[in-house]
Amino acid sequence: MEAIAGAWQWLTTGANWAGEKGVWHRLSEHLWLSGVCLVLACLIALPVALWLGHLGKGGALAVNVSNVGRAVPTYAVLVLLTLSPLGSQGDWPTVIALVLFAVPPLLTNAYLGMREADRNVVEAARGMGMSGPQLLLRVEIPLAYPLIMTGLRSATVQVVATATLAALAGGGGLGRIITAGFGNYNTAQVVAGALLVAVLALLVEGALVVADRAFDPMRGQRRAGRAGRGSSRTGARTESSTESGTAAGAAPRTASGAAAAEGQGDDVVAVRKLT
Repeated sequence: MEAIAGAWQWLTTGANWAGEKGVWHRLSEHLWLSGVCLVLACLIALPVALWLGHLGKGGALAVNVSNVGRAVPTYAVLVLLTLSPLGSQGDWPTVIALVLFAVPPLLTNAYLGMREADRNVVEAARGMGMSGPQLLLRVEIPLAYPLIMTGLRSATVQVVATATLAALAGGGGLGRIITAGFGNYNTAQVVAGALLVAVLALLVEGALVVADRAFDPMRGQRRAGRAGRGSSRTGARTESSTESGTAAGAAPRTASGAAAAEGQGDDVVAVRKLT
């Protein structure tokens, strides 16, 4: 409790927020570093994952190779890069280490999202004469959007939390507040820096959840689908209760045929809504 009280006092002291060593400056450095790493990771992972998911070939190998990076601690990679000739190139060791850390969740989730897209809808779009690029951009990516965003949220939170390691390589960011606290034996400052990183990660996660819902290309269809499933279940229960005792031989065959025709029609409708 004493550490928490001291951290609160440190955070509410205006002098700790101003200047080059203040919170605002360190926060801007942290956001810039995290943003650069995420953009580079997205440029590397997403095109590869989306294209391999579209082709359906080589994706398992790419996912397994990228997941090897998860077995190597980011701190170890950062130390090795810092001791290499890249150590004299500013923030590049930190950027490379964080990009390698962010690629696996982005690549894995995007690839799985592409492969788990409703194949009936994809084949219906192919049957309507869509070319490969049209199928990728207008059907498969919207269907894979939830898993793509899940990977992006996971990678973003991980990078924001792990970017504190930049301070160990002489870089900026909120990690400098923590390392300065250790250097001055100031436990309150260490706790305050950790709280700032945690709050920032939660805020970024919340912002991405809002963006996910706002930009979902199928949010209307998903709501309609949930409403339709609810009404169909209610209607099925009502029909079952009112039609008990009717002929049992022809009804299942009629219902199954109608369901198949309705399923094909739903696939075509889904494609038209996506495009």
